[in-house]
Amino acid sequence: MNNMTAQDYIEKAFSKGKAFIPFITCGDPDLETSEKLVYAMEQAGADLIELGIPFSDPVAEGLVIQEASERALKGGVTTDKIFEMVRKIRGNSSVPLAFMTYANLVFTYGLDKFLSLCREYGICCVILPDIPFEEKGEMLDKFQEYGVKMISLIAPTSKDRIGKIAAEAEGFVYCVSSLGVTGTRTEITTDVAAMVESVKEAKNLPCAVGFGISSPETAAQMSKAADGVIVGSAIVKIIGVHGRDCVEPVCDFVRAIKTAMAEA
Repeated sequence: MNNMTAQDYIEKAFSKGKAFIPFITCGDPDLETSEKLVYAMEQAGADLIELGIPFSDPVAEGLVIQEASERALKGGVTTDKIFEMVRKIRGNSSVPLAFMTYANLVFTYGLDKFLSLCREYGICCVILPDIPFEEKGEMLDKFQEYGVKMISLIAPTSKDRIGKIAAEAEGFVYCVSSLGVTGTRTEITTDVAAMVESVKEAKNLPCAVGFGISSPETAAQMSKAADGVIVGSAIVKIIGVHGRDCVEPVCDFVRAIKTAMAEA
């Protein structure tokens, strides 16, 4: 549908300074609103947008995103419908897009079919939080075959494995700032700068930090240590409160975060 490769999209996302990466659950409150949110968040300053494909058992997610997934699934959202939404988005926008979902959903859909459509519709990367580094092997080969980046996650507990994970990582590295599931935190005590430094020693890839970042202040603080900041639950919470009227409040929040990051 366009000539941009996954690497082109990722370089675009991190080319303008610190990248802001918002997350939304596709189909919450409905796919029409999700599509509007993508365009509006891009206008508000989002550099890469993470699209959650709802799954019935999202083990890495806290209550806010679990409930959003439930609402979307009850509303009849399917992976096919999400790909159709992405196809429409690609007709109007070249904003970098990533999918976040779970391995079982991808395998059930069909790995080749899933990756083929990702490539066709310009999904530059996929985040699968339930695939351990040691089990990526065969799956990674498929991702490389289709030219889609499989994003590696590192956590505070990764420690000695960070260098090993980073050495084989592609696209960018997702640094998990807090132990446990996604959700907002009042403070983040992890030494994110040390995690980022360990990644960079192994491979010069952008590092984006996520899990628990819920305010412009925390985003600004984290952007000093990393190349990008990922915010999910705080945005999904706004969507949950406002429903179909969420576009404006979400964009106000995105702009506030971008402003805080730029001033950090």
